[in-house]
Amino acid sequence: MIAMAGTDHAPPPFFKRGPAPLALLTFYLALSLALFVVDLRLKSLDLMRQSIALVTDPIQRIAQTPGSLVDNAAAYLRGLDSLLEENTQLKQAQLQTAPNLLRLAHLESENDRLRKLLAVKEREKASGEVARIMYTARDPFSRKIIVDKGQQSGIVAGQPAIDESGVVGQVTRIFPFSSEITLITDKDQTVPVQVVRSGQRSVVFGLGRGQLELRYIPANADIKEGDLLVTSGLDGVYLPGFPVARVVSIERENSYAFARILCTPVAAVENFGEVLILSPRQPQAPRPPEVDGRSGNTGTPGNAEAR
Repeated sequence: MIAMAGTDHAPPPFFKRGPAPLALLTFYLALSLALFVVDLRLKSLDLMRQSIALVTDPIQRIAQTPGSLVDNAAAYLRGLDSLLEENTQLKQAQLQTAPNLLRLAHLESENDRLRKLLAVKEREKASGEVARIMYTARDPFSRKIIVDKGQQSGIVAGQPAIDESGVVGQVTRIFPFSSEITLITDKDQTVPVQVVRSGQRSVVFGLGRGQLELRYIPANADIKEGDLLVTSGLDGVYLPGFPVARVVSIERENSYAFARILCTPVAAVENFGEVLILSPRQPQAPRPPEVDGRSGNTGTPGNAEAR
């Protein structure tokens, strides 16, 4: 027991002690400064830096992928909600502005028609009233329209009505605040016309179904499809030269003395819009009798007999 107690059995150390921590800190600081100076002066660590970046960049991208996917998904959902809300607002705005846009297009068309009517008025040196077509007559077998000008505007029966293209019809009935216009396509309406190309005079009759018929033209007359018919002015109602219709079909048979000629109106007879009601034609004053300068008498037959 005494021998065993005199033997020195020291336990082994659990941790190996290396250099002091302060020495290690000083060493690493010096090494870092040295590498910094060398890299700054000689650029010797660029290749190593690039090599390290070549290895770490894919790893960094892979590590950032889940976060990027989450951010992109959140941005996509926010953008989708924003687009849906914006689309809803645009649809509501479109619905709110649609009546105004439609009305604007109608007003532009109406202004264009009014300008054309005024241009016709100036070109033909004619006076009249611009009237708006309100509705058509209730009789399905007639072609008549009702306009918003009547006795209060000085409208009288017999006044012709035109649009920017040609003759529309004639005023046939007057009311205090409106008038009835019988269209030239009505089966009871006739208009004396003249063929522009050949000068042939005749009369067009309404057929009641949007067409006209040029009657009393000999079968061998010089008339062709496409010829333009204008008012001749022989009836004392229409001024001469207003377009009325255009020839679309000619049927000639030897057994009939006259050709069957169908025409279509030039004006927008069957369409709604505005018309220009022309003032009645003023009867021309008779020419004064010629005066014989030698005898001081007029050249009338009565005076001749008196001599």
